[in-house]
Amino acid sequence: MTATMREAGVLDKGAVAEVSVISDRPMLISRIIRLGLTYDGAAPNAPRTLILKLAMPAFAKTLWRGGRHEVSFYRELAGLMPKGLVPASYGGAWDEAAFTWHLLLEDLTDTHQTATQWPLPPALPQAEAIVRALARLHAAWWDDPRLGVSIGSFATADERAGRSLTFAGHYQRFADQLGDRLSADRRAVYERLMAATPRLSERYLSRRNLSIAHGDAHVWNFLVPKAADSDDVRAFDFDQWRIGVPANDLAYMIALHLYPERRARIERPLLDGYHQTLVAHGVAGYDRAALDQDYRLAVLLHVAQPVWQWAIQIPPVIWWNNLERIFLAFDDLGCRELLD
Repeated sequence: MTATMREAGVLDKGAVAEVSVISDRPMLISRIIRLGLTYDGAAPNAPRTLILKLAMPAFAKTLWRGGRHEVSFYRELAGLMPKGLVPASYGGAWDEAAFTWHLLLEDLTDTHQTATQWPLPPALPQAEAIVRALARLHAAWWDDPRLGVSIGSFATADERAGRSLTFAGHYQRFADQLGDRLSADRRAVYERLMAATPRLSERYLSRRNLSIAHGDAHVWNFLVPKAADSDDVRAFDFDQWRIGVPANDLAYMIALHLYPERRARIERPLLDGYHQTLVAHGVAGYDRAALDQDYRLAVLLHVAQPVWQWAIQIPPVIWWNNLERIFLAFDDLGCRELLD
């Protein structure tokens, strides 16, 4: 730990004398361990607590391959971003052979918390603060020339074709398992979606108005400040980050996770606030109508999300509710016509 803290630049003298476990909380695919550190001869501002994030063994060797992308996020991106968007990192590693990984992160327990206990959605002011934080994250990488060069990579034609083929296999098994619980109409939507995927991918292939997408941007992956007058929201859990269309994160957060009554009341205000924040942070040439177009397309594409979640053994309590919500949003926003 002493060597790790020195390499991270937060321990210039002294040494870590003791490491203790304050709490150990199992999550769906990871363990969140809060560590306490004591030092011999260290500066007063050396971190006294850290968050150690580890793999849950049950998910270590599934299709999820959890942890690999999150470690790469903190290695490749986090240090290049404006301060205050994500927790600071003090090191991490991914072991390809053993499927093990770890991250040491800034402990924000005393100042931040999740907005609500899952699955209860947050109140509108908290939801707005989370969406503004997402917009700041996207704005930081909006059409950055490093995307696909030194940061991340654009999916090749072969990779896209392989992903489509993989999805088709997952979908067939998913549909077979659900039987009459997946209606003929929804089956037809999936068939049309798979046929239309090459055309729908043109938005991504334009390589314009793209950014770093979180990939798992539900509201419980954001820490909101405990202080009522603070807007210091932090995003975490970046295992699904990629170069992508930013509105995909918004559709994931709103359309996939909200039922129609609440979505109808807050969807437009959240999209308005998101766009206003983008503009305030320097994004130009992307008007409000373009956001609406991207959001609607993203809702359509997220119809595939419950199938992917089923394939990586996410529990039915998650993917089944997501299936119902995304199809309700699909119908409300007239996404069917995008398949024509």
